[in-house]
Amino acid sequence: EVQLVESGGGLVQPGGSLRLSCAASGFTFSTYGMRWVRQAPGKGLEWVSSITSDGFSTWYSDSVKGRFTVSRDNAKNTLYLQLNSLKTEDTAMYYCAQGSSSVVAGYNPDSQGTLLTVSS
Repeated sequence: EVQLVESGGGLVQPGGSLRLSCAASGFTFSTYGMRWVRQAPGKGLEWVSSITSDGFSTWYSDSVKGRFTVSRDNAKNTLYLQLNSLKTEDTAMYYCAQGSSSVVAGYNPDSQGTLLTVSS
């Protein structure tokens, strides 16, 4: 059974930093591209970032480019998202998911996500 467990969210002031983690199990993590998707309160899902299975290629939405960094440790079956220069509009539930597509249509998160609140 595929399991993805996100962690690391919390309350951060604008301009602050945080690192999210996603622990994966139930599948061969090292053979899957992965992505982060978020959902702000009252809004739809938004693709944030993707990474290839080997970690050599990454992509970012325009809204986070230059501020967020995605990475992975295949030995630990863990995906990361380093968030810097946080803005209030980054407040959202963050989910990790299999696959590196930027398309979120049809994606229904089945993990619990981790909540990031950016507020002063």
